[in-house]
Amino acid sequence: MNGDDPFVGTWKLNPAKSSFDPNHRPASATMHWERDSQGYLMTAEGINNNGQAVRERPQRFIPDGEDRPAPDAPGVTAIATRPAPNVIQVEAKSAGRVVGRASYSVSEDGTTLTARVSGADAQQQSFDTVVVFDRQ
Repeated sequence: MNGDDPFVGTWKLNPAKSSFDPNHRPASATMHWERDSQGYLMTAEGINNNGQAVRERPQRFIPDGEDRPAPDAPGVTAIATRPAPNVIQVEAKSAGRVVGRASYSVSEDGTTLTARVSGADAQQQSFDTVVVFDRQ
């Protein structure tokens, strides 16, 4: 763990503990969290179920409860909050309607990060997934 911040560091997918949506089944994945003066920058990459390398657009989380435009998603805003020291929650809205939710929780011992994510993907297919990562 980096200092007192439970999120900062590198996390590797634990597929045995995860529950994937049928349309979103990675073969492997790694997430990296950094902290800066604005909040968090999370990057993710991995291999999808078809064996193709995937690199997700970096995500910026500023957990202050403020509504902000979502990059690369016209008309979508996101609100990030930190209801507990080891939890970050994000809600995305379009035209006042919730279109996605994410919750990132680090275990009390700091060894596991659980991401619960639901919404619609780029192909407008709905998904609901629980992805568990182990600290590296």
